[in-house]
Amino acid sequence: MNRLTFTVYPAIDLLGGEIVRLRQGDYAQVTRYEGRPERVAAGLCEAGARFLHVVDLDAARSGQGANEPVVRAIVDTAASYGACVQVGGGIRTRDAIARWLEAGAERVVIGTAVRDVERVAEWASEFGGHRLVAGLDGRNGRLLVSGWLEQTEWSIYDLARELAKVGLVQALVTDVDRDGTGAGPNLEVALGVQRAGLLAIASGGVGSVEDVLAAKRAGLAGAVVGKALHDGRIDLVELFRRLAQDEEEGTC
Repeated sequence: MNRLTFTVYPAIDLLGGEIVRLRQGDYAQVTRYEGRPERVAAGLCEAGARFLHVVDLDAARSGQGANEPVVRAIVDTAASYGACVQVGGGIRTRDAIARWLEAGAERVVIGTAVRDVERVAEWASEFGGHRLVAGLDGRNGRLLVSGWLEQTEWSIYDLARELAKVGLVQALVTDVDRDGTGAGPNLEVALGVQRAGLLAIASGGVGSVEDVLAAKRAGLAGAVVGKALHDGRIDLVELFRRLAQDEEEGTC
């Protein structure tokens, strides 16, 4: 059995055209960061990032956003470095998926619309299940949608199982209560999703290099690094060095 490749996803969250981070998904608790988003993206790629995670928070909240030109600039910047982008936030229709894939995004994250498994099955058939990432944002194992403003009765594990059946491959798993806290990702929840049939990318709460290493050692597919990266608590070059060292030490 081939060893799973672990991927680090530096995050760029956009609100009103600026890079921000929310705490626990709360739009009233916003931290703003300096720098033009495409220049920040270039810096991340120069530090070794091969995959960026970009979220339009305006679109996530309302289904409509004004950040599309900024996201497109990030996609183009990443491509110039040979890096890829997965885009999320307000992607709820077939046309939105097509638009982002045609714009050069490697993958799109489907959150609110992920509950409609039949429709997701159609999208997976048309675009390929590997191009769609299930956005499983939860609290106490229950799915949150509409920019984390609405809690559903869906179990994220049951939903993951159904989505795997229709061809999806990966899930972005976020414990909303840990998002932006630096308290560490909820590996138990992410591993539960992985046992249900989807490769899991841990998101929310990553606060240190050790948190990323823990996700890798747990056997997850990847981890999103956001606030700790922009706050300077994680140095991306050092993170990649430590991951490479860990890989060498774990090689038989």
